[in-house]
Amino acid sequence: MSEFNQPLGGNSMPRFAGPATMMRLPTQENAARLDAAFIGIPMDIGTSNRPGTRLGPRQIRDESRMLRPYNMATRAAPFESLQVADIGDVPINTFNLLKSVDIITAFYDDVLQHNCIPLTLGGEHTVTLPILRAMAKKHGPVGLIHIDAHADVNEHMFGERIAHGTPFRRAQEEGLLAQGKVVQIGLRGTGYAPEDFDWCREQGFRVVTAEECWYRSLAPLMQQVREQMGDIPVYISFDIDGLDPSVAPGTGTVEMGGLTSTQGLEIVRGAAGLNIVGGDLVEVSPPYDPSGNTALMGATLLYEMLCVLPGVKRGD
Repeated sequence: MSEFNQPLGGNSMPRFAGPATMMRLPTQENAARLDAAFIGIPMDIGTSNRPGTRLGPRQIRDESRMLRPYNMATRAAPFESLQVADIGDVPINTFNLLKSVDIITAFYDDVLQHNCIPLTLGGEHTVTLPILRAMAKKHGPVGLIHIDAHADVNEHMFGERIAHGTPFRRAQEEGLLAQGKVVQIGLRGTGYAPEDFDWCREQGFRVVTAEECWYRSLAPLMQQVREQMGDIPVYISFDIDGLDPSVAPGTGTVEMGGLTSTQGLEIVRGAAGLNIVGGDLVEVSPPYDPSGNTALMGATLLYEMLCVLPGVKRGD
């Protein structure tokens, strides 16, 4: 028997049964003695359009039941070298966004004290700001690989400084992001002014619009990103609306012309070798995902993030 936790296999229990955890992994109450942990943040009180992401973590977990432990493409075998568990959901205050932000930061402070790498099931994109606050306390300013249809750098939304469209402006203002180490991939759609993405460029962010990604592999881009990041701590934030709605329709603010599912895989797999200290997959909204495909895309991308963490064993 392995010393590491294993997902419950499909030949031991039918995949439509068993524990309702990420990849049917064992659970525990906190991050003690874990190398990595899956964590849900069931929150949608910071959304501006269609709600429902509070149900995202549960649906992602459900669709993850089809994932198997070995990555046939990259030869990664995370459950042979890392101790991983699902430690449940952050107990947010669903009636108070600002209190929830503080609750999230405190929760991740504890996770990081155990030297555990958190992989987060969102929830909407507000959740990344409090996570980055905890990351900066542990690691200092981090590099960021941000996949999204939207830059999420609004100055405010309806007069509020914290919402799902503002996290990366606040993170930059608070010094949570390493200078010259932020890449945003997949930005697109309509805007309010021609310069909507220019604030990002003025901060030194590298902006790769969706149109720059059309009809091409993103492996060369990720080689450049690896060179740009070097050996600093790096956080991955993947908004599912970065993918085209043809493969991920179940989200709150859809934009046509997005990344393909294979490009999403190329981005995450292309982060292998970086000093990844955490990641999230956000904005899955099950009420708009009747087939479950969007949640399955999210679950798969979270598994791929697990596969690129430092220390993951790879086969020959």
